[in-house]
Amino acid sequence: MAAAKRITGVLSPVVTPFRKDLSPDAGRFVAHCKWLLANGCSGLAVFGTNSEANSMSVEEKLELLDALVKGGVPASALMPGTGACALSDSVRLTAGAVKMGCAGVLMLPPFYYKGVSDEGLYRNFAEVIERVGDARLQLYLYHIPPVSHVPITLGLIERLLEKYPQAIAGVKDSSGDWNNTKAMLDRFAARGFDVFAGSETFLLDNMRNGGKGCITATGNVNPGPIDHVYRNWMAANADQLQAGITATRHIVQKVPMIPALKAIIAHWGKDPEWRTVRPPLVELAAAQERQVIAELEAAGFDMPGLAG
Repeated sequence: MAAAKRITGVLSPVVTPFRKDLSPDAGRFVAHCKWLLANGCSGLAVFGTNSEANSMSVEEKLELLDALVKGGVPASALMPGTGACALSDSVRLTAGAVKMGCAGVLMLPPFYYKGVSDEGLYRNFAEVIERVGDARLQLYLYHIPPVSHVPITLGLIERLLEKYPQAIAGVKDSSGDWNNTKAMLDRFAARGFDVFAGSETFLLDNMRNGGKGCITATGNVNPGPIDHVYRNWMAANADQLQAGITATRHIVQKVPMIPALKAIIAHWGKDPEWRTVRPPLVELAAAQERQVIAELEAAGFDMPGLAG
């Protein structure tokens, strides 16, 4: 079977709702994913960093993925995170995602051991690809050294592309370093390697240099305006549009990002239970939440239709 059509545009690493007992809430998850797709997201990078993915088990992720597909979220819009420290976990998640028909998977490097070589990382990704053994696999590498402390180097990308040109589809660059993203674009974009910026602050620059969009935390709450920049990056007012979404990002990231996103959804969705995070994370302090909400309201921010 042929690989699924690749996703381009704005993707959200969807925040995961938890009940008060800290179990994943599939109903809220499906509803939020549908809201995102109806309001600007082209795809959903579920089980990303802002999804609290590394606080969830393989079983929980597979159950949520199944709930999404059965709940009417198209598998063709899904790019679940499947990277794990354990090779067998990465294989199981990746194989499950491909079997469900997901458009791709976003894969962290195994991140517990630091200072590992490109050879070791190459063997990890190669083993996943070989063990999954499915021509439909579209693997996006996840470069996030501020968190993982294990980088995806240009040399590693080159080697993987040479060996697995059909499976290695692209990268999410969350380095926060535009020069690194630009180097990836310059070296690989012309070879069909899709580069996504890890924040909408770099969206316009990414598009102007051959990128495919962004996979961004604030896509959870501001998908429409971010998508507007993606679709109008060649317009005369593109820089002005970019400034608008950058300003919103700066408000949200003044406080811890994951509980901030959940507090925003809870406020505009009129659903207090959305504030719940899994330990070791904690909810925003009341003063922090008031600050974020007040600044967003002053900026004219809204999440239309979220409260039903």
